[in-house]
Amino acid sequence: MIPLGDVDRKPKVFPVVTTVVIAANALMFFFELSRGGDFVQEWAVIPREIASGNDLLTILTAMFMHAGWLHIGGNMIYFWAFGPELEDLMGRFRFIAFYLAGGLVATLAQVMYSPNSQVPELGASGAIAAVMGAFLVTFPKDRIRTIVFLGFFFMMPFIPAIILVGFWLLIQIFSQVGSVAAGQTDGVAYMAHIGGFLFGMLTARLFEPRSKRKGMGLEG
Repeated sequence: MIPLGDVDRKPKVFPVVTTVVIAANALMFFFELSRGGDFVQEWAVIPREIASGNDLLTILTAMFMHAGWLHIGGNMIYFWAFGPELEDLMGRFRFIAFYLAGGLVATLAQVMYSPNSQVPELGASGAIAAVMGAFLVTFPKDRIRTIVFLGFFFMMPFIPAIILVGFWLLIQIFSQVGSVAAGQTDGVAYMAHIGGFLFGMLTARLFEPRSKRKGMGLEG
């Protein structure tokens, strides 16, 4: 399933932060392609190094790096589908603070889960998972226009956020449990996804101005 955007709610102003973050991810991916594996090794998160208190700057840089075209493409599509409405509600400065904090918590969750790993971790997935968690508790009934593939055919239904995001979360949980049970990993930092998502759910309202919540009928 590919989410395209909220059909029940549109931002009142252009989502500047969302757009800038997407552009920053694209620029960083260009550097990765042009500079190769050494660049990735230098700026991606190595859990063992972070657990030892080293290379802490990579927690930030790794949020804007991706492992391939599908990785960055999927992440940016999800971010564009769920980010603008939250940016509109939180405001630009609160939203970027929330996004970066979500990425930080997601990375730390993965480091705590595998502190001895020397496999590079990179991607905006944890921060975007935080955005999805916040969207779920803020606009659970909003319908998301979604592309659903059925073999060679596809349809574009409007799926409530609580169902679409909830389904995504279940995939992350079962994938993590499956990896643990099998004693292996497929290279995806599922614990970062789960950690970021929980952060978004638990802290979303802390980043939302009360004045905007009242104006949008979200107080309660």
